[in-house]
Amino acid sequence: MVSGLERLAVIPLEAAEARNPALTGAKAANLARAAAAGLPVLPGFAIVPAASAAQSAAGVPHGESALHAAWRELTGEEGRALVVRSSSAHEDAADSSMAGLFASVLDVHGWENFTAAVSTVLDSAARRSGEPAEAGSVGEPAGGMAVLVQPMLRTAVGGVMFGADPVAGREDRMLVSVVQGGPDQLLAGSAQGVRYQLTRHGRLAGAEPREPRRDRLLGRRRISHLVRLARRAERVFGGPQDMEFGFDTDNRLWLFQARPITAMTLRAARGTRLLGPGPVAETFPEVLQPLEEDLWVAPMSHGLTLALDIAGTASRRRLRELPVVTTVDGRAAADLRLLGAIPSAHPVLDFINPVPGARRASAAWRVGRLGTALPLLAVDLMADVDRELAQLPAPRAMLSGQIMTALTWGRNVLSSLHAQESLAGSLLGQGSGATAVGEALAVLAEGRTNGTPDAELLARHPVLLSLLPPSLARPAQPPERTGWTGAPRGVAALPVREGLRLRIRWVQEMQASLVRELAARMEAAGRPDALRKLSMMRWHELTAVLDGAPAPADLDARLPRPDSPPLPAAFRLSPEGRPIAERLVSRGRHRGRGGGQGAGGGYGYGTAWHGHGPRPEHPVLVVRALDPALATELPDLAGLVAETGSVLSHLAVLAREHKVPTVVGVPDAVERFPQGTELTVDGTNGSVEPVRAGAEQDAKDAA
Repeated sequence: MVSGLERLAVIPLEAAEARNPALTGAKAANLARAAAAGLPVLPGFAIVPAASAAQSAAGVPHGESALHAAWRELTGEEGRALVVRSSSAHEDAADSSMAGLFASVLDVHGWENFTAAVSTVLDSAARRSGEPAEAGSVGEPAGGMAVLVQPMLRTAVGGVMFGADPVAGREDRMLVSVVQGGPDQLLAGSAQGVRYQLTRHGRLAGAEPREPRRDRLLGRRRISHLVRLARRAERVFGGPQDMEFGFDTDNRLWLFQARPITAMTLRAARGTRLLGPGPVAETFPEVLQPLEEDLWVAPMSHGLTLALDIAGTASRRRLRELPVVTTVDGRAAADLRLLGAIPSAHPVLDFINPVPGARRASAAWRVGRLGTALPLLAVDLMADVDRELAQLPAPRAMLSGQIMTALTWGRNVLSSLHAQESLAGSLLGQGSGATAVGEALAVLAEGRTNGTPDAELLARHPVLLSLLPPSLARPAQPPERTGWTGAPRGVAALPVREGLRLRIRWVQEMQASLVRELAARMEAAGRPDALRKLSMMRWHELTAVLDGAPAPADLDARLPRPDSPPLPAAFRLSPEGRPIAERLVSRGRHRGRGGGQGAGGGYGYGTAWHGHGPRPEHPVLVVRALDPALATELPDLAGLVAETGSVLSHLAVLAREHKVPTVVGVPDAVERFPQGTELTVDGTNGSVEPVRAGAEQDAKDAA
């Protein structure tokens, strides 16, 4: 006799006690609720600790004889095979499914194999809880674990159905993935199956991969049954469910499991504007702190608003309501439609609408005159900026009031510089084609050839600042790698737009040096970590402090914004303020460029890693299949890419819960994305893109 059976009790699914998830676990309790509501659930029973059963209800049968009697009744005279599954109190919860983390044993025949299967399931809970399991025994369930036992059903078609689309974040769609045979193939990630997107009324909205109509795994009748089941389950449980199901050989539909959908992809609110890093990422490629936003992003947004108003490309009402440039998690993003980075969403309506045309006509005379006057205006502005910067005393010699005046002047003049720089890009040519970055590289290469230290080069040639993004925290450090790019010609040789860009960078660096000076004075006065605290302030808070007001009460508790992945090329904001990637190209193009099926998790950026060798700082795990054993690797992944597998597999569900961007069905992903490849992964659109080397490549392009 296998030891430990006397400590177990049996609760049939039709019993009222079976609906208590604290006793029978969420999986068994959900099926018991579904069966009581008339949903098509197979008979079965739950195995629970006898002590827990005695506390919940009197007279619950327990011991080996009770378990043997329940097994004999379920197997019947024909000796039907059984399925022995975990049913933990922690599984299938609203916030965590723990999908596939405990054992299930299929196709169990005979009493000895049955008790061994029960032991296997209980051992899987003991291993996760750290409790030792005694060989050859059936221990008391660990960590709130019960065992669910049902007949093994031979299914013609099985699958997983979501009462809402968790990948697209749409509650008006249902997502179904099916295969021939049982759904365990999908759940294990060994088969990709066919994915159907259905409306709530049962209309087929899409299928992937395409099937001949006569060979569809889900015909109209089966779809009708599934939609009806999804609606009934939603009424029983109070919300859309994640369900496992199967059609038997007589085409009857059976529900194997129901649980809440744990990881719905965020979806942008209707009518929200289209944002993206666009051209502003060139100026602000890194995460900005609050004071950096107010010093630099706000003037850029104001300047671009002025330029768009002068050009008549948008109504003043819209420009007043929406900032042209904003930040998301500290990363700069612009309104792509206002900047003209993407075509209008309604080109026909724009063509027949007289208002934009009238607005542009009224602006035409201003733009025409400005096209002639702008070079002179820009030269005057640059001369004013150069003069003001030259007249500023060294930061150490300035009084606090002078520092405040200089910072304020910097914010104001940055608006003018950004406005003229934007207009110059639209109205003026590139002139000689020279760029500030190219000039800086030439200066740096020549200076290093002559043996001049970088610090001396930077002090002597401020054009080198064009190679460096603005930052309050980091002193300017020129890049290590450069090549000979030709002879420096001087700042005066730059075309108007490049000259304006360079002055923008000079003003930003002036402001950064003044903030660092303020921090040094605060630390000298006994206030440590002053630069971090200043960076956490908003502009109005800084001005108030310099006028004698106390620092914000919560300043010490504020934390710097952590580094975050780059923003998607185009996105909309969810109601919670999270970026939702927007598809700007056709699906066919995505797939041709390395995409597959989006499995959710958002948008990520990192380094390809195949699961062996050193783990990079931001790993994108690229694998052949969605092996459930990879679940331990999910925390801190920047992305997950698989050649095969279903978006509804256990690992895909867990990846969404961990908010890991996941794409499945990417052909030859392991070969196409070797370890070390920098990748972006879009779990919504299903795109996987290698990226170029970033700033180093930009410098090469400029050279």
